[in-house]
Amino acid sequence: MVTPLSDDVWWYDLSGVNAYLVDDGGTLTLVDAGMPWHGTKLLAGLREAGFEVRDLERILLTHYDVDHVGGLPMFDGSDLTIYVGADDAPLVTGARASPLSNHKGLVQRLAGRFTSVPDNPVEPVDDGDTVGSFTVYDTPGHTPGHVCYVSETLSTAFLGDLVRESGGALSPSPWLISYDAGEVTRSIREFADRAPPFDVAAMGHGVPFKRRGQARLAELAATL
Repeated sequence: MVTPLSDDVWWYDLSGVNAYLVDDGGTLTLVDAGMPWHGTKLLAGLREAGFEVRDLERILLTHYDVDHVGGLPMFDGSDLTIYVGADDAPLVTGARASPLSNHKGLVQRLAGRFTSVPDNPVEPVDDGDTVGSFTVYDTPGHTPGHVCYVSETLSTAFLGDLVRESGGALSPSPWLISYDAGEVTRSIREFADRAPPFDVAAMGHGVPFKRRGQARLAELAATL
C-alpha cells in the first residue's frame, strides 16, 4: 500500500495519482489526499507504515483538484489541520467556486460535485511560510494557488502537479489541465533556481525520484 522513499517518507501509489506520508520529526503529515474513493487506502497505508489515524497531525495540499483533495472527508472529525496555498484555500473551504472563464476552472467546477468541504481547520499558506520542517514555495500555473513544499531536513520536495514523471523524465504540467501553461514554465524555472538541494522529488503523477531530485528538475528547467 505504501512504499518507503526514505526513512521518514512513504509513497502512496493510488493508480494514477500519488499521495505521501511523512514523519516530520515526530509530526505525522499527509501530503495530498487522492480521489474521493481513496480514503480507505490512505488509512490502510497509515497502518502499514506503523501509524493510526489519530497520529496524523496535518495535511499539506499542493493544490485544489479532485484527485488531490478527494480523500479529505475520510479525516473529518480527526484533530488535524489542513494547509493549502492561499489562492486555492477558498476552493477547499467552499468559500469560492472555480471560475467558468478558464478551461481548467470549468473542469474543476464539474469535478467539484464529487468533493466536499472538510470539517477540519484550513490554513492558507504563502511563499516563504514554514510548516514544521517544510518551506512553502508559490508555484502557480497548474492552479493559481499551487505550492510546493520542501524539507531541507528530509532532503525532500513535494512538487504536486508542477511537473509529472513518465519514463524517468520530467515534463511540465500540460496546458489542458493547467490554468496558465506559461506560468507553469515560469514557476518551474524560478523554483529550480530558488529551492535548496533535495534528493527526493515527490510529484503528484508518475514515479517519484529517490535521488538527484533537484538536479533532474534543474535539467528540465534548462530546456524550457
